[in-house]
Amino acid sequence: MSIKVSIDASGGDFGFSVTINAGIKALKTYDDLMVNFVGDKAGIENALNNNSSYSKFADRINITHASEVINMSDSPSVALRHKKDSSMRVAINLVKNGEADACVSAGNTGALMSIARFVLKTIKGVDRPAIMSAVPTLTGPTHVLDLGANIDSKPSTLLQFAIMGSIAVQNTENIKNPSVGLLNVGSEELKGNEKSQETSELLKNSSLNYIGFVEGDDIYKGNIDVIVCDGFEGNIALKASEGVAKMFSYFIRKSFNKNLFTRLVALIAQPVMRDFKSKVDPGKYNGASLLGLKGVVVKSHGNADVDSFLQAIKEAYLEAHAKITDKISTQLTRELEVHK
Repeated sequence: MSIKVSIDASGGDFGFSVTINAGIKALKTYDDLMVNFVGDKAGIENALNNNSSYSKFADRINITHASEVINMSDSPSVALRHKKDSSMRVAINLVKNGEADACVSAGNTGALMSIARFVLKTIKGVDRPAIMSAVPTLTGPTHVLDLGANIDSKPSTLLQFAIMGSIAVQNTENIKNPSVGLLNVGSEELKGNEKSQETSELLKNSSLNYIGFVEGDDIYKGNIDVIVCDGFEGNIALKASEGVAKMFSYFIRKSFNKNLFTRLVALIAQPVMRDFKSKVDPGKYNGASLLGLKGVVVKSHGNADVDSFLQAIKEAYLEAHAKITDKISTQLTRELEVHK
């Protein structure tokens, strides 16, 4: 049985030059994948014809025309109410109508969340969808949610996030019983505010592999599979990490360019720097999942290149293949029965 992924071909900073080529790369990777490119039909056809591999995969490619594009500057309300034929909206509609198993977009995050929630609705028992993404660590990826979709979540909602994140990681990373930690100001049991304490009690009484509170530096140690937090804290942690990475990169470049000797050292160190970059390259972890919807939706970075966007397509494929939505629904129902 094939997995069908709709791609918002017009979304992101680079549009067709990235989305089309990444889609064809994905077809090379998965023999059972079918792709539906959504956007301006003439533009998509032109981009496909410029790809030398197109003819090999033409029978696994569909095109759905959409006359509008959601811009990064568009508010979620404008995108939802006034751009009903946008490439993003039409790509999500394909999931709603059963013509696609998953959707990938590099477009406006707020618009994507609003449209996806409006069109697909949330799984029964889910208060709000959450954004989950992988981050690089010392030992491999750690998954963090929520990363900004919800800025004031109740303890019961954080429990839902933990369940959804655990199921997703279990099925996409092949981890049998993912460890779950709750982001807090300290790892001691008495630390944190009332919401943290109440959430921790709910997690302790769940069937999840809950290990307790974790601190911000634990995110990058690699000893926890899923870290749960409110979208307010999660987004701050993510943006702070991105800022530190940019600063680190800046100082390395500056140090290597000081003089002729340091430039020579830079040449000698190139293999080491390439290895370092490959381990922390955010493009390798591109593809944030919008969990809790009645359908798989994956958000790519807007500035993703072909290989980075390919990672987002892979994430969508894996979630659809594992039937993440059904599994989240089943386990949520079971957990909520316990906590009635």
